[in-house]
Amino acid sequence: MPSKPLIHPYQNLPSSDRWLRGNLHTHTTRSDGRREPQAVIDDYAARGYHFLMISDHDCVFEEGELTRFDSRGMVLIPGNEITSNGPHLLHVATTRLVDPYDDRQHCIQEAVKGGGFIIVNHPNWGKDFAHCPIERLESWTGYAGLEIYNGTVGRLPGSPYATDKWDRLLSLGRRVWAYANDDSHLPKDDVGLGWNVVCADSSDPESIVEALRTGRFYASTGVVIRSIEVEGGRIRLETENAERIVAIGDHGKRLAQVDEREMVFTVPAKAGYVRFECWGRGEQFAWTQPFVRETGGRDRS
Repeated sequence: MPSKPLIHPYQNLPSSDRWLRGNLHTHTTRSDGRREPQAVIDDYAARGYHFLMISDHDCVFEEGELTRFDSRGMVLIPGNEITSNGPHLLHVATTRLVDPYDDRQHCIQEAVKGGGFIIVNHPNWGKDFAHCPIERLESWTGYAGLEIYNGTVGRLPGSPYATDKWDRLLSLGRRVWAYANDDSHLPKDDVGLGWNVVCADSSDPESIVEALRTGRFYASTGVVIRSIEVEGGRIRLETENAERIVAIGDHGKRLAQVDEREMVFTVPAKAGYVRFECWGRGEQFAWTQPFVRETGGRDRS
């Protein structure tokens, strides 16, 4: 019997000039950031970013307020970090403020109802590595994914990485995406640490948000992915600067690795999912979204 096809968000990718880089987790003096919004926008634009979301704690820009800033050519996405009363949730493309309900499932539902989506922030922040326990991640539904890298937690207790919880969710059949963000507060220490590289149909805000919502992007702290090609169960991944590429499957098991800039991998017929980590120098990584087997009903995101 032939293997069931792979489901993934990278169908019909165009040339590399359509990849856009951006950060979704940024703070300003409107909450606990150190710089005014325009100074933050200027900084990210000077670094070559294509899009930016200002996500201050429990507050949003009023309709039209973002247009008063000089975007410096970037797409500015309205956002909010739902903070009080529970684990922090990143509300992307918000049209209104969602109250920080104790019931975070209600927050997720309200965000989706308004046309936005939710990313769970820094799950492994804190001395117990449990800002957002796995039990909550498993019980909530309707969120798009989680920060598997949060740059600012690198200088705080806990871990900036959360691929462990991501693998546990994927192994349950949950189709959730991996995001990497700065969570920038300080002007020097927190900027340019982690970002998302989307492949959007165009550079307009709607296309970028849709790519972020549907997984048509990869997360990075420095490794550049040049191409992702899928033919049947065969995946070819080419990078610009990886020194090792690792194929990871169910329950975080390493299925294969090569110490090269590119990798060709055939997904085993019984694999529930496969994702790829591309390792560069130092803490430079890139993470693809998962490639999952068509199973007829496992997805419960």
